Amino acid sequence: VQLQASGGGLVQAGGSLRLSCVASGRDAYRTPMGWFRQAPGREREFVATISGNGVGKLYTDSVKGRFTISRDLVKNTEYLQMNSLKPEDTAVYYCTAGYYGSDSNGVRYWGSGTQVTVSS
Repeated sequence: VQLQASGGGLVQAGGSLRLSCVASGRDAYRTPMGWFRQAPGREREFVATISGNGVGKLYTDSVKGRFTISRDLVKNTEYLQMNSLKPEDTAVYYCTAGYYGSDSNGVRYWGSGTQVTVSS
C-alpha cells in the first residue's frame, strides 16, 4: 500500500486544518487507516484510527472533541479534520494503513509526513 498525505500547513491557534491521505495499491481497499504525529524532540504518538468499513474510530485523549477522522471508501481516502488547534498540536503528521489501533509497532504501512504548525 502506498500512502500520500496532504493538507498540512501553518495556522493560528483556534484555527482548523483538514488532512487527507490517499491509499493506493493492491491491499488498499478497505484497509484500516490512521494518523500518528511526531513533534520535535518527542516520540511518535498515536492520534486517531479508523476501521476498514469506517465504523470503528479511536482517538487519543488529547484530541477527542477537536479532531474527527473519516474516510471515503470509494476514493480510498481518509481525512483528519482538526478544529480548535493548539500550539501543542504542532508536529509532522503521518498517515498509516493496515492496522486499526494505537500501537505504532502494529502499523504496516507509513506514509510520508505532512507538517502542521500551530502558532500561538
